[in-house]
Amino acid sequence: MDGLESRLTRPKPAEQVRDIADNLWLSVASRAVFQAGFSWTVVGKKWPDIEKIFYGFDVSFCRCLPEEVLDDLMRQEGMIKHWTKTRSIQRNADFFWRLSNEYGSLGEYFASWNTARYVENLQYLRKGGDRLGGKTAQVFLRRLGVDTLIFPSDTVRALIREGVVDKSPSSKKEWAALQGAIEIWQSQSGRSLNEISQVLSFSVG
Repeated sequence: MDGLESRLTRPKPAEQVRDIADNLWLSVASRAVFQAGFSWTVVGKKWPDIEKIFYGFDVSFCRCLPEEVLDDLMRQEGMIKHWTKTRSIQRNADFFWRLSNEYGSLGEYFASWNTARYVENLQYLRKGGDRLGGKTAQVFLRRLGVDTLIFPSDTVRALIREGVVDKSPSSKKEWAALQGAIEIWQSQSGRSLNEISQVLSFSVG
C-alpha cells in the first residue's frame, strides 16, 4: 500500500487553484488541444514560441482576434500549422473571458467545482468551449491541479470490470452511471478523483 501511495498524485487545494491567472488557464488548455493527436514532446518544445505569438495567452487579447489575424499568426515561424486548433484559441479565450467575468476569475470558477457536479461541469466545458471535450479537458485540468478523472485505456478497462460502463463514457446514461460510481467511491474511501482515477488504472496495469 505504501508503494501505491507514493505513486498517487493529488489535486491542489482550492486556494491554490483560485490563485492561478486567467492566461495560464488558456495556455494550458490550448496546449492540451494541440497535443491531442500530436506528439506531446513536439508541442511542448514549440510551446514557448507559441506563447510569444499569442502574447502570453492574454484572454482579453486572444478573444478579440479575427480569423484573418489568426490565419496570419498560424503562419508565423514556430507555430503549429493547424487551423481548427489555432482557431480554438480565440473561441476558448472568449468562453474563458465570459466565465472569468461571471465568477471573478477562472481560478475562482474552477476552484468551485465539486464532485457532485463533476460530470455536469465537464459537459459544460465541452459545450461552451472548443475542442475541450473528453480527455483534452481532463488532461488540462489535471495539469493545473483541479480534481479530475482521466480515462486512459487502463482506467476504462477498470470501469468496465466494475460494471460501471461498457466502454469509455459518451452517452448521457454512461456519464450518469459514472457520476453515481465516483460519488460512491469517494464517499467510501475519502479519496480525491485524482486518486480514484489512478487507483483504477493501477488495478489493471
